Formats: sequence, C-alpha cells, structure tokens
Amino acid sequence: MVRSSALERKFTLFDAVLIVVLTLIGIVTIYPVVYIVAISFSDTASIVQNRVFLWPKGFNIEAYKQIIENPKIPRAYWNTILYTGLGTFINLLMTAVAAYPLSRPGFFGRKFFMIAIVLTMFLTGGIIPTYLIVQKLHMIDTIWAIVIPNAIWTVELLILKSFYESMSGSLRESALIDGASEYRILFNIIIPLSKPALASIGLFYFMGHWNSFFIPMIYLNDPHLYPLQVVLREMLMFDTVQETSLIDKSTITPQSMKNATIFVSMVPVLLIYPFAQKYFAKGVMLGAEKG
Repeated sequence: MVRSSALERKFTLFDAVLIVVLTLIGIVTIYPVVYIVAISFSDTASIVQNRVFLWPKGFNIEAYKQIIENPKIPRAYWNTILYTGLGTFINLLMTAVAAYPLSRPGFFGRKFFMIAIVLTMFLTGGIIPTYLIVQKLHMIDTIWAIVIPNAIWTVELLILKSFYESMSGSLRESALIDGASEYRILFNIIIPLSKPALASIGLFYFMGHWNSFFIPMIYLNDPHLYPLQVVLREMLMFDTVQETSLIDKSTITPQSMKNATIFVSMVPVLLIYPFAQKYFAKGVMLGAEKG
C-alpha cells in the first residue's frame, strides 16, 4: 500500500499536461500519413465525393499498379536509392576523415580551419557561384553534382569531432607506440568505436538525401536522372496525371496517384528509422567508451 500510494503521488499535473500535449502532437503527426494511405487505396467515386477520412473507401490498388507499370516512377525511385546510398557513404567517409585531425589539439592550423568551417554555417557562396563551379567541373547532369557539393555538413562534422575528442587519448598513444600510422588508428580504432555517432549523423545524411529535391532540380536537366522527390514535385505542382471521366471511365484519380507516390516515397524511411533509433539515442551520448 505504501509503495502504491507513493507511485500515485508521482503522477502530477505536469505529467497530465505532458501526456495531453504529446498525444496531440502524435495525432497531428500521424493523421497526414493515415490520410495519404486512405486516399491512395480508395476508389474514384469516394475520392471525388470527399467521403474518405481515416479509412479507405472501396478498396482500390490501381494507383500502385500505375506506379509499377509507369517506367518514370520506378526509375526515379532507383535514382533516389542510388543518390541516397552513394551520397550517405561519401558523407560519412569524408566527415569521419575530416573530423579526426580537427579533434587533435596539436594539429597545425586547427583554430583557423575550425573558424573557416563554422563560418560556412552563416556565410555561403550562394546558388549562382556554386552552380558555376559545378558547371566548370563538368558535373551537370551527373550523379556527382548531387553528392560532391554536399559531401560534408558542418553540424555533423562538429558532432563527430566532439565525439572523437571525448575518446581517451591513451588509445592513440598506445597505437602509436605499437607502430600504427594515423590512417590505421583512424580506420581500425577510431571509426569502429564511433559507430553510435556515425549512425546518428548517418541518419540525418540519409534523410537529407532522400528528401532532397532542390539540388537535383538545379543540377539535373535529364528527366531520366530525376530522383523521386523531383518527380513527385512535378506531380503535385503540374498535375502530370491526366484526368478523364473520373466516375465512368477512369479507375484512378490524380489525388490517389499522388498520394500513392507520396506513400511509396515514405516507406524506406518508415522501415529504416525504427531500427536506427537506438543508434541515434546512443549517438547523443557522446563520450561513451569501453576500456
């Protein structure tokens, strides 16, 4: 009885308010996803008559059949997977390598490079100068225009640098005594111990590439190279799905096609994020180290 009453006293007004606020946030977050799925699986008449709310009306998978049969969307989906996979790999590799010397107190010019890097968070060259550089390097209409200009993000670099600094200096000293080079120390000791931090920033890199549409829209002119987000933007902005007689002749509406494409673009994120969440939580605990 004493323990039960003690637990009851711990539930305060603040807890009640917090539960209500978090519940409202959860509803606001989940509702758009549920609505998108409901529209994508509903039949034409229900969508036209605005009878779809939280559950599909008249189950219909024609929108998903159109996505599979239309070569434009699967090609854009593959492009997005390619850009995201290669881009995230380059991001993690470049960030891991760049953060290591910046984390060493004895690195020559460390303060100068840190100031120069931090300034990029507030001052940028602008779209036109960046475009001209990419054009001069002959990267227009290539995958490199997507992954090279954004090879390192400043915030993620600072996070990984802080993680490196939290590691014990005795690890590096012991490796140097054993004759290991700086490259061996980085790739065989530092990076394997930095998996939680790398998973954390890798999640942000992944989301950034997967949701990117502005950079591909600028640097890619060939429609065959468009990622899914650019194709989706065209569908949302310009109604590329042609309307016919929605009730009598057509088995699919532009709304269902758009929402089905949106849901398909969300699936990889919905599948990956729950598994990456534990690494994300560990990455916040900078400095966790065994030994």
